[in-house]
Amino acid sequence: MTMLKGTNVPVAAQAVRVELGWHTAPGTPDVDASALLLLTSGKVRSDADFVFYNQPAHASGAVRHEGKRTTGGASTDTLAIDLARVEPAVDRVVLAASADGGTFGRVTGLYVRVTDAANGSELARFDSADATVETAFILGELYRRQGSWKFRAVGQGYGTGLEGLATDFGISVDEPQQQQVSPQTQTPPQPQQPQPAARVAPMPPPQPQYPQPEAAAPTPPPAPPAPPVTQPVRLTKVTLTKEAPSVSLAKQGGTSGSMRVNLNWEVRKQFKGWGSKLGRAVANHADLDLDLCALYELTDGRKGVVQALGNAFGALQQPPYIHLDGDDRTGAVASGENLTVNLDEKTRIRRILIFVTIYEGARSFADLHATVTLQPQHGAAIDFSLDECTVPSTVCALALLTSTGGDLTVQREARYLVPQRGVSPQRTIDQAYGWGMNWTPGRK
Repeated sequence: MTMLKGTNVPVAAQAVRVELGWHTAPGTPDVDASALLLLTSGKVRSDADFVFYNQPAHASGAVRHEGKRTTGGASTDTLAIDLARVEPAVDRVVLAASADGGTFGRVTGLYVRVTDAANGSELARFDSADATVETAFILGELYRRQGSWKFRAVGQGYGTGLEGLATDFGISVDEPQQQQVSPQTQTPPQPQQPQPAARVAPMPPPQPQYPQPEAAAPTPPPAPPAPPVTQPVRLTKVTLTKEAPSVSLAKQGGTSGSMRVNLNWEVRKQFKGWGSKLGRAVANHADLDLDLCALYELTDGRKGVVQALGNAFGALQQPPYIHLDGDDRTGAVASGENLTVNLDEKTRIRRILIFVTIYEGARSFADLHATVTLQPQHGAAIDFSLDECTVPSTVCALALLTSTGGDLTVQREARYLVPQRGVSPQRTIDQAYGWGMNWTPGRK
């Protein structure tokens, strides 16, 4: 159902997926979806009621940022909203979009679409076609009416970006600023001015003193409980490039909690000259199976691998403090594949190498475009794209996390490797980075 601005429709589903979509082309800004959970006052309760790329899940579990996908020149960024779990105090959920690197006047095909999470049926759709200089938009909102939920198409633009939109609803934003230090100068001493002599006033005669009864000291009222300390949200995103390939997690605020590593991919074009069977396999995500993996080395000397092959999914609260959430064997899962690293145990981690292998569906990464996002629970998201593959590679080193005392440094690798005949992708990447492990054949 395509809607006009200001109209509303009922939403009968218990859980929905909100898909923000747009066309991609050279010069098009990146677009990000976000959600704000508001009270009847039109404000958030705290910064925790803001769900976006740097804060991807609400504490209630009602709203989650699932991430982006790009296919054939069209991109989407998706939010999952469980309406049954939205807290009673929340009156509405505002659905917003922000442009990174330009204005929405340069974004074509912008829309927001609400679907039933249970069966995928479309419940509402609003297409925005009148953007000019705006850098943020409220595209729609889910709101309560008489115990039920409705969706309203809004289409309200902001020229102040995501920061201006967020602060309008009560979010405190902490963006890093450069501190300007003024040059220190010495002030010459000032000459002392003569002071007038003090005059002594005559003392009054002493007054008789009478004992006074002691009054009971008033009991001070109990101190009110201190409000919970919350950190302002940070809207900064970090993109690793060849020129700036590394970043410190601590400098980005990622010192505790967990960090999610997400891999998403798309097919840029069909293979030509490699046979129709392979062309169909690569063109169809259902036949392409990429595996996100991690080699690890702990400070106590233990080494190993986290991967779907052999069901080595790892663990988050015990060694190796890395967990693979599942195996996306079709490429159809909106959030791709995800690894989670326990940053609370970073002092036990010496290094982690995150890599990806082609399990089936293609003979090389050529013509496959992948993006990697590292999302600390606290701190800025770190992302990068893989370079174009020009070799027959089936394994790619994505990022190397190295301990530097109480911090982890993230190094962009984006390195395609070509296994020798009879050598597995895992053994190939082990040899390239000197892990020194023994490998045996495995299967899913």
